[in-house]
Amino acid sequence: MTAIAAPVALTPSDIEIATRAADHFTRIYYTAYDSDTRLADLPQFYRPTSSLTWNGKPFQGADGLRQLIEKMPGTKHEVQSFDCHPIPGTQPPSLLITVSGNVTHGLGPAGNPPATSSRTIDGHPRVFSQTFMLVPDSVAPPTKPGEVAKYYISADALRFVG
Repeated sequence: MTAIAAPVALTPSDIEIATRAADHFTRIYYTAYDSDTRLADLPQFYRPTSSLTWNGKPFQGADGLRQLIEKMPGTKHEVQSFDCHPIPGTQPPSLLITVSGNVTHGLGPAGNPPATSSRTIDGHPRVFSQTFMLVPDSVAPPTKPGEVAKYYISADALRFVG
């Protein structure tokens, strides 16, 4: 019979640091996504083993992400809320982050030709929900106590709502 190790309890400090990490990640991720340099910047958040699902369509790693965004018009994300759940088991803990907000693809409704259908994605704000699993980056320099850890995206799932 093998003994099962007791899960490591999260401390209030772990939760506070995880929340700061999620806030930092959310701000820099969507800033990178909406930038003119997103094709170079966004893949740095992923590893070859990262999984990405965009509205039910699977992609793999940074190369899969590039395939998705190189065909996509520019975006403007407005994050309405995010929630962070530290996952015990590693130190620092992995993070499950859920983000919701609006995203506009293209130039917005005023940038579309007059005959554009209101059902097209381009130009109309869409409500989205995106969930990330962030894992501590073992190749990043070590952090000091109380400092936000370095993470990469292990899994990413985006879905338009409505």
